[in-house]
Amino acid sequence: MTRLNKYLSEAGVCSRREADRLIGCGKVTVDGKKAEPGTQVEEGQTVRVGKKVIESRREKIVLAVNKPAGIVCTEDMRTKNNIIRFLKYPVRVTYAGRLDKDSEGLLIMTNDGDLINRMMRARYVHEKEYKVTVNKEITEDFLEKMSRGVRIRDKEKGLDEITRPCKVVKTGKYTFSVILTQGLNRQIRRMCGALGYKVTRLVRVRIMNIELGALKPGEYRKLGEQELKELYECAETKNAGIGGAS
Repeated sequence: MTRLNKYLSEAGVCSRREADRLIGCGKVTVDGKKAEPGTQVEEGQTVRVGKKVIESRREKIVLAVNKPAGIVCTEDMRTKNNIIRFLKYPVRVTYAGRLDKDSEGLLIMTNDGDLINRMMRARYVHEKEYKVTVNKEITEDFLEKMSRGVRIRDKEKGLDEITRPCKVVKTGKYTFSVILTQGLNRQIRRMCGALGYKVTRLVRVRIMNIELGALKPGEYRKLGEQELKELYECAETKNAGIGGAS
């Protein structure tokens, strides 16, 4: 049996949250009866949203996407330049970990809600790697403080904490790479800002074992069988360091 909101999400109808809203509004039926929150669906039952019969989709889709700057990670279709509309993938997929509007690079997009939940659990230490360009020359003091952890604050969002230690390597006069194991809102930009630097370009190049590689902005590819196997293994492990935070 499958929870109805998960069934609708996996069928590509909408997110689980939107499914709960549709169920609460009485727009979903199972075998002709109005569904209730928490309803379970068995194979062979007929699910409708309005008059439309919803067929279950069992195939799990997992994509590597190169998000261009300017595209917004949101499921709100009213938002201009949202990632769902931009991608135009024939099966409904959503993102496992955001990149902010100004950031670029790797997104994992999937219709597998369980994979998303595993990847987003804060207690799991999943590596994400970024290439960063800043507005002034990088110093050893900057590298040391970034790697040790930076106190970041945002009163409006109730944010006040010291970031986890991370691996930072200088790659040029104004560029560095950083590997994070957490995903605080706009984390890298806030860390740099706290140290007097401004990020001018930020590209995510790796999530766990999945690399951006040669994907051009706006392109996507399905993950290979071995990549998927490793990704699912990583997502179930608390220390998945193979090799939203923007």
